[in-house]
Amino acid sequence: MTIRILPAIGDPDAARAVSSLLHQLPDAEPAPAVADSAALLQALAGAAAQGAGAPPAGAPPAAGQPSAVEALPEVVLVHERIGPTSALELIREVALRFPAVGVVLITTDAGPALFSAAMDAGARGIVGMPLGYDELAARVQAAAQWSAGVRVHLGGSPEAAPGPAGTLVTVTGAKGGVGTTVTAVQLALAARAAGRSVALVDLDLQSGDVASYLDVQFRRSVVDLAGIQDISVRVLQDAVHDHHTGLGLLLAPEEGERGEEVDDRAARQIIGALRSRYEVVLVDCGSQMQSANAAAVELADLALLVTTPDVVAVRAAKRQVRLWDRLQIRKAEDTTTVVNRLTRNTEIQPPLVAKATGTQVARTHVPAAFKELQPCVDAGRMQDLDGRSTVKQALWALAGELGLVDAPAARQGRGSHRARPTLTGRKRKVITPGAAPGSGGVPGPAPGAASGAGPGSGTRFGVRRGPAAAAGGQGPFDPSGEG
Repeated sequence: MTIRILPAIGDPDAARAVSSLLHQLPDAEPAPAVADSAALLQALAGAAAQGAGAPPAGAPPAAGQPSAVEALPEVVLVHERIGPTSALELIREVALRFPAVGVVLITTDAGPALFSAAMDAGARGIVGMPLGYDELAARVQAAAQWSAGVRVHLGGSPEAAPGPAGTLVTVTGAKGGVGTTVTAVQLALAARAAGRSVALVDLDLQSGDVASYLDVQFRRSVVDLAGIQDISVRVLQDAVHDHHTGLGLLLAPEEGERGEEVDDRAARQIIGALRSRYEVVLVDCGSQMQSANAAAVELADLALLVTTPDVVAVRAAKRQVRLWDRLQIRKAEDTTTVVNRLTRNTEIQPPLVAKATGTQVARTHVPAAFKELQPCVDAGRMQDLDGRSTVKQALWALAGELGLVDAPAARQGRGSHRARPTLTGRKRKVITPGAAPGSGGVPGPAPGAASGAGPGSGTRFGVRRGPAAAAGGQGPFDPSGEG
């Protein structure tokens, strides 16, 4: 979102230097600098009065009214040599009259005494001179985020205030080897192909493979952001690899033991910074829950759980869902399970997965076709997967189902009904109206077919032991067991 900035700087040279840096900040909308304290207060009062619909000039600003709050700039920069009112007095006046505006003091003396006095007056930060891009960007963004929170409480529209705006999607595996990274990579590529800015984050901190799947060698990783209190735009750009596909990649560390440096606080801060810069943030959480990826799942707009249709994987998915519920990370009904490597003859079908886990199951299922993937996996170039691949078609259709792409983008590369392959990879035969079962029609679900089950189709965390009736008949095992 756009951050409106109003500088109050009396020194022309300092005003030019600040204006030059402000125009380099992404999503910043700096106004022309005002020369003195009276001009600043008049400009703020005029903005508040205009927003509140009160035309008389000089009327007291109704800062508590939503429209008045929305009309004010998010950040005001006050130079130490502003006049005729002193800088600290001016900050105190702005904080009292316009409590939804974040004030940042620009000074040559950034010592503890002045810092304490500025905080007491109501400033949200101090920037030392000579000015630096990183420090100015960090202070402006921090003040804007604070202003956004205040405006929500004062009744301002959250949509008009800067803050996390990108959609956060986490992809977690029920166990290792179920296709978590392939799913995350293809969903990210689909969203990027639809024209959205996408960040792909590897939070499988000990054994992340996003770099291997996309043929990337990059020395920076998510660990480089873990110890930074205020993640500026420049710091974020240095840590994110710009892939030639258009994806922004934040990779896992090469040394797995360094993953312990990324805790839940760091993960929340990193994800917040990414969501303010990208429309879609996809996080590969792996299959092992740690504090960092647990925080990501908790914050996610969409939490996907990938499983394969076998007893061990479905039981692992059920354990994962129960773990999230015990730790109050996420409820089962707020989780979407993606069934990977599904075939027509699989004993465990999606309705039974829904009953066993208590989650929603995506309507789009991914067929078992590893031969299509193997050349790209071995070459480490998942972005080169053929558009005719049934796996790619299913995953891009899943992206459309999740709302990550528009409907036309979700259909890219998909053939007509006659040419669309079944879960076995064979072409579907045309079913004539009135044809009897077994007369040439192909039984079983097709990619994207509705599962017919939801979270309310069974008990919350699984089904009782007994016949697997939902799978279509008596089965030799029950995936809801604890073995």
